[in-house]
Amino acid sequence: MTYQPVVPTSGLAGWQFLQATLERQTEAFDNSSKIKSDTAYFSEKIGAIGSAEDLIADRRLLTIALGAFGLEEDVNNKYFIQKILEDGTTADDALSNKLSDKRYKAFSEAFGFGDTPQVARSGFAEEIIESYERRSFEVAVGEQNETFRFGLNLERELPEIAANDSTGNAKWYSVLGNATLREVFQVAFGLPDEFGQVDIDQQLEVFKEHAQRRFGAAEIEQFSDPEKLEELLQLYFLQDQVSQTSTSSGSIALSLLRSANA
Repeated sequence: MTYQPVVPTSGLAGWQFLQATLERQTEAFDNSSKIKSDTAYFSEKIGAIGSAEDLIADRRLLTIALGAFGLEEDVNNKYFIQKILEDGTTADDALSNKLSDKRYKAFSEAFGFGDTPQVARSGFAEEIIESYERRSFEVAVGEQNETFRFGLNLERELPEIAANDSTGNAKWYSVLGNATLREVFQVAFGLPDEFGQVDIDQQLEVFKEHAQRRFGAAEIEQFSDPEKLEELLQLYFLQDQVSQTSTSSGSIALSLLRSANA
């Protein structure tokens, strides 16, 4: 049985509760029977895997490996995943280098089957297990409240983007190309769902303008600062709460109008 995260309420108050109890809840989750069984199995078996084909053949290992990169929904796409792994990441024409979703590149690079295999390396299993546990907890939280999963995802991924050595615009494009991160920024900035249909370069400029106005700087690098990151998350949850309240009020008003006309 897997521990179910406790999320007593939504919005900023619920997020603050989750943050205050996060260490205790993640520990309970990691020690639940299913997670313990999965991680023990991975630790025992992964060192003997010699190829991408071997990994694909063991569905349980593959599920854990994919889950560590948020790709668990691809567990049945065996040919595709094998191609991702066997192509590696060093060649320009490697499949993972052609995909906008960079999780596939990170997955292929971590296992190294197309370049230098990493599965027997000291510490490899522990690294994958740590990532699997964290992402699995995020998924479990998302089953209770999807916005909190988005928040946890942002806490993990945005500082990594902010700290990498790419250009400022490239970092923003990484955010725009990541559905979860993009959603957080779009909601925080109060932008409509239709905004995603705008030309990508215009989207970039709008995001930068809003960042400058809201946080005092247009660069993603500012979110390396935990205080700035928390400001963004608070704005996201407050805006989401306002949006939900507006939707609820609109639905009630429409129901009353229909009743009056019945």
